[in-house]
Amino acid sequence: MKIVFSRLALRCLFYAFLPAIVVGCALTAPPSSTQSDQATPVAPVILVSIDGFKPDYLKRGVTPNLNALAAQGASAEAMHPSFPSITFPNHYTLVTGLRPDRNGIVGNSMEDSRIPGIRFSLGNREAANDRRWWDQAEPIWSTAEKRGLRTATMFWPGSEAAIQGVRPSEWRSYDSKVPASERVDTLLGWLDRPIASRPVFLTLYFEDVDHAGHEYGPEAVQTTQAAAHVDEAIGRLVAGLKARNIKANIVLVSDHGMAAMSKQRVILLDQVAPADSYRLVTSGSYAGLEAKPGQDSVLAGALLKPHQHMQCWRKEAIPPRFHYGQNPRVPGFICLAEVGWQIAPDARAAERTPAGGHGYDNMAAEMQAIFIAAGPAFKAGIVLAPFDNVDVYPLVMHLIGLQPLPSDGSLTAAPALN
Repeated sequence: MKIVFSRLALRCLFYAFLPAIVVGCALTAPPSSTQSDQATPVAPVILVSIDGFKPDYLKRGVTPNLNALAAQGASAEAMHPSFPSITFPNHYTLVTGLRPDRNGIVGNSMEDSRIPGIRFSLGNREAANDRRWWDQAEPIWSTAEKRGLRTATMFWPGSEAAIQGVRPSEWRSYDSKVPASERVDTLLGWLDRPIASRPVFLTLYFEDVDHAGHEYGPEAVQTTQAAAHVDEAIGRLVAGLKARNIKANIVLVSDHGMAAMSKQRVILLDQVAPADSYRLVTSGSYAGLEAKPGQDSVLAGALLKPHQHMQCWRKEAIPPRFHYGQNPRVPGFICLAEVGWQIAPDARAAERTPAGGHGYDNMAAEMQAIFIAAGPAFKAGIVLAPFDNVDVYPLVMHLIGLQPLPSDGSLTAAPALN
């Protein structure tokens, strides 16, 4: 697909990182770096994540609101997640522009020798809210708050921690039981405030599609129904903005896709390496292992030889294309399963293999994510070639009129900007 860059798009791309000139590329004047209640504020930017939403879900005839936004603005053929293609690392990548190996959230489960005796995991709320796990990077809301802009997060990994001592002006503790409609209404309520106290950057998160994909598989009717349910919430958001005459820029993404899995496609680690040779940090579509004292050569001998449906590396030998393995939090050995296969500690754990999963090679077709952006800043009907999710960060920073911090991303979406 050939993309034609307009003169204005090229100019915006060239000057995207010069805040004094960004004014000429935006529809409205960018915010002051010292106060948020200027007379002509930027359009609010709403970053929406639909966890586990694959691009092909848009073709199932149940997402009229998402498809309408794509037609009214810009979309991508696909967006590449970062490795590992799992939830927490990719959500932090989306708001920092740094790949997991650089933003510090290297997995949904991880350890850090500087935080002894504590394992970070999705189920450990206390650890997940400890800023020490997140302080290797600075998310959009932290930078914006430091520069005098109000932000609000209706759920987003990391938003409950005081990262580098800063929280959003408004945030909510994650609760999966909060209905999608209530999440949307809470966000709209924040936008009902006077301009001087209205957030400029907001996030919204839905996990329904991911949960259905895990439980029933990506091709299941229940997963399609979950996509329809979230689409209704997006319609509620769009209608709410229209009723308020708020012209917001909506950037809608997913963190990864989903692959079908089966109990018949499982690799048992205790049949690959001696159980007393390693400590398991994480397992699933990929596994992270640490050698027990004195067992490094034993574990290396067991893991690094050829295996069916799985490949293992020492962390320093992980192929460069994964951009993974330099962070101290990455376990000493990483094993990656073939798409559709599961790495389980033992046969008992294999019985809990879900119907769908992710975390595989981030370039695999099944792992691709969505990108849709619509609002006053975007041209209509633009389809971008696939790009990496690190590019979402500089786009959002551009939209709220702030100079981005150094990152792994670039303003790939510049051709779609007015």
